[in-house]
Amino acid sequence: MQFLALSNGIKMPILGLGTYCLVGKNGQEAMDKAIQIGYRLFDTAQMYNNEDRLGNAIQSAIKGGIPRKDFFIQTKLLEANNEDSTKKSIEKSLKALKLDYIDSLLIHEPYASSKEMYKAMESFYQQGILKSIGISNFGAKAYEKFIQNCKITPMINQCETHLLLQQKPLREVMADKGTLLQSFSPFIAGKGLILENQSLRNIALKYSKTPAQVILRFLIQHGISTIPKSSKEQRMKENLNIFDFTLNAQDIQFLNSLDTNQSSFAWTNY
Repeated sequence: MQFLALSNGIKMPILGLGTYCLVGKNGQEAMDKAIQIGYRLFDTAQMYNNEDRLGNAIQSAIKGGIPRKDFFIQTKLLEANNEDSTKKSIEKSLKALKLDYIDSLLIHEPYASSKEMYKAMESFYQQGILKSIGISNFGAKAYEKFIQNCKITPMINQCETHLLLQQKPLREVMADKGTLLQSFSPFIAGKGLILENQSLRNIALKYSKTPAQVILRFLIQHGISTIPKSSKEQRMKENLNIFDFTLNAQDIQFLNSLDTNQSSFAWTNY
């Protein structure tokens, strides 16, 4: 596994497991399996209604001998009315996750109350209860406006990022601010049939990899953390098996050219 250093020096695995839709008993079994396979970065959210299941999986792993410090647990806050209600919301996530600290906490999207929410997050960060703090779904304009009011610059910005939306303008804005980009939906949730692209398939064949592995490798070679979601053991293993090859400059150039700078989801506002 490769790691990225956040602006405060904390190290985060560059690849982890997204847990959207991993709910109930089956969801927890998938998380347990992911831990056995070797995943240590897990991304959840209050909106996913599975923080408790992830908490169970982590506690089981700790009892099994894996140190808590080996895990990087990230969750995302739903909108809160003010700073005080945000503090209560953070405490709710800590309880659900069964943790005394969270490795990364993000605001799920640019809410009207994001500034007040972030003040509470800064307070918990200064107490050491949050090891890193950040945002999610903040495009370049929203990001630039938001950081003007931050005492602590967000360390992570999790956004839709894939071959057709490579977030180049956002990456340029964040480059000298110390905020790392994290990709969700690297395979566009099955939209657009990107995995069927013949040129991508040809590249994958050259490296004896799958199109999905080429996409993940492309992202991490750009220094972008990624959290592909899967409940299938074989797919989880494939997604982790991307550290034994490197895309050459010609292939990187071609994959760069696929960028349309357009979101594939109606609810985004980048």
